[in-house]
Amino acid sequence: MMETRYNPQEVEARWHSEWNKKKSFTPSGKGTPFSVVIPPPNVTGALHLGHALNNTIQDILVRYRRKTGCDTLWIPGTDHAGIATQAVVEKRLLQDEKKTRRDIGREALVERIWKWKEEYEARITKQLKSLGSSCDWDRQRFTLDPICAKAVRHAFFNLFQKGLIYRGKRLVNWDTHLQTAVADDEIYYETVKGFFWTFKYPLADGSGFIPVSTTRPETILGDTALAVHPDDERYQKYIGKMLKVPFTDREIPVIADGLLVDPEFGTGSVKVTPAHDPNDYATGLRHKLPMINIMNDDGSLNENAGVFCGLKGKKAREAVVQALEEQNLLIKVEDHEMQVGHSDRSKTAIEPYLSDQWFVKMDSLAERAMSAVQNKEIEILPERYAKNYLDWLGEKRDWCISRQLWWGHQIPIWYCATASEEDLKKAFANRKDVFYSKKEQGGWLICSQESDLKENEIEGHHVERDPDVLDTWFSSALWPHSTMGWPESTPELKTYYPTSVLVTSRDIITLWVARMVIFSQENMGTIPFKKVYIHPKIMDGQGRTMSKSLGNGVDPLDIEEKYGTDALRFVMASLCTDNQDVRLPVKAEKQADGRTINTSEKFEIGRNFSNKIWNACRFLYPHLEAAGALKGTPLVINSN
Repeated sequence: MMETRYNPQEVEARWHSEWNKKKSFTPSGKGTPFSVVIPPPNVTGALHLGHALNNTIQDILVRYRRKTGCDTLWIPGTDHAGIATQAVVEKRLLQDEKKTRRDIGREALVERIWKWKEEYEARITKQLKSLGSSCDWDRQRFTLDPICAKAVRHAFFNLFQKGLIYRGKRLVNWDTHLQTAVADDEIYYETVKGFFWTFKYPLADGSGFIPVSTTRPETILGDTALAVHPDDERYQKYIGKMLKVPFTDREIPVIADGLLVDPEFGTGSVKVTPAHDPNDYATGLRHKLPMINIMNDDGSLNENAGVFCGLKGKKAREAVVQALEEQNLLIKVEDHEMQVGHSDRSKTAIEPYLSDQWFVKMDSLAERAMSAVQNKEIEILPERYAKNYLDWLGEKRDWCISRQLWWGHQIPIWYCATASEEDLKKAFANRKDVFYSKKEQGGWLICSQESDLKENEIEGHHVERDPDVLDTWFSSALWPHSTMGWPESTPELKTYYPTSVLVTSRDIITLWVARMVIFSQENMGTIPFKKVYIHPKIMDGQGRTMSKSLGNGVDPLDIEEKYGTDALRFVMASLCTDNQDVRLPVKAEKQADGRTINTSEKFEIGRNFSNKIWNACRFLYPHLEAAGALKGTPLVINSN
């Protein structure tokens, strides 16, 4: 007989054990294939309600297809999350041991991060299983495991060989705290109160000055031109004349540029610092201006800043402003609010920074990925999110894929400055797994598809590996086919690729969804999935994002413990509408053991629903038994 009261903890534990013992989620090998890959959670911490929502939706789809006789495969896994994971471990290292990564070295730091990964991956896997996720756990993958690592090497090699990956000095978003490049999509903007400093830019011949305003006076030291609008009568007579850069011996030209300058804004003149501003960088390219980097990796001013070398941030700005005053060059200071980009990882202000980086050429790749959605090969639901996808790809901006980190897939490129082409031909004769090309600044870039090269790989010459790692999204972009064993031709790829559906959030349509389409088309010659379902984002009752800082986050494990997993899943499923965001009122509640958890009254609805199902089965069981329908077999509610 069934118990009189539903005890979710007892029932769930029994079924988890049963599923595991019987390998209930292994593909049957029969019926129409239906496959899903999990959006891999980052190994940086515990799962949150967004993960609970995402995995509940996937589980509903997978279990339904399994029950209708489909040959279902749901592949689980986790992501190494390069910047985020290294940042967390470095922060702990500094707090606990007062040391930086450079104090202990690359090998020791990576070893510590692997230990972190093992602990938190196990925790995440346990949480996913407790959510009832019916994944094939024997196929669990990690973006840094040997199978995925091989896929990354092959993908990089193929693109490099086609000339679609290149290295060059370009303007990037720089995180001065973590000292690495970050993607445009990993930046958020905040309104910051600042100032508008208007100062005199002296004419080199001593005949006067041009007034110019700036929000960043410290970048004067990197100016290589002053721009005015070609139709601005105030400044037409100055076009082509030379100015003297304050505090330096350099002279710069006055140029005409109608794209950069709005004659109605400020003084109508704009100082041009190509190495430290994206608009100025574009102007520098148009006018072939010098690009002078005045900044070190940590954000402090370098030797190009002259007497201000070594100063950083606010101190550098104050020192330059004071010097302008002392030389009678400062005209006025006005309050000014502006949008400042911040790194999503370190929460510090981003610096535009001229740096040697690796890039993927996006023009032709983006065009193909756009066509897949425009031609309805891939259906994005709700349809409005297709615009996000197409707009971003339509920009066709080259993708910066290098990161100045130690945790991740190290770029499979080796440098050789002294070898000749004949030396390279001799060293790598008949090797199809090695490809080399000339470096922009001279020397050679050598890519190895499989094995690492030795320092003396080229006789009589030194070979050195690039120290950078790849952007996390590079390996994640391979996820649908790397998890199934690509570049090998595996049975999984033949049977289950392309996958049937991807369930994800709107936050990573550009970072992940678009790039998966690009890499699948490039590597597999087909799309990675047929449908993309974008689920809503869970906000608190006031419409705020759930976060640690606001203290309004809800831990799925707390809800499972208090109400049961089915109660949690029922509420998650009921929240899924076509609305962009959904609200979940959150309240703090003290528990019997003294803990205070965040919960919501909505979970009472989920618990009540679970109880009703249980009581309905209790009512049904004796009637089925009396009718002889069970023939003495205990009632089994099989929910796999």
